[in-house]
Amino acid sequence: MEMTSLRSVLAYNMKAQRRILELTQAQLAERVDTSANYIALIETEKSFPSPEKLEQIAEALEIDAPALFSTKSYPLPVGTLTDLQEKVIKDLTETISHHFKRFERENPKFE
Repeated sequence: MEMTSLRSVLAYNMKAQRRILELTQAQLAERVDTSANYIALIETEKSFPSPEKLEQIAEALEIDAPALFSTKSYPLPVGTLTDLQEKVIKDLTETISHHFKRFERENPKFE
């Protein structure tokens, strides 16, 4: 996705992080002490929040404020991707180990 403005980057990242946290616009608005309409205006690039409001939004979305402007990828809650990677690696390691042990038992000449 090509993003050309701060508004579009902010809107994209806010929506993405809000969805990760499974928050509605109204729930985010409540956390930020603003209206759901204001959140919608930001997410549709029709309004741009003050620095103070950006900090409140970031806190409500459980991320650092600069992450709202990241163009590399949308922000993820801390630990989510790492936890998933560790689980996948652990499961793969156990599965491979199990198959190697079985292969060695069934094929003693390869030991």
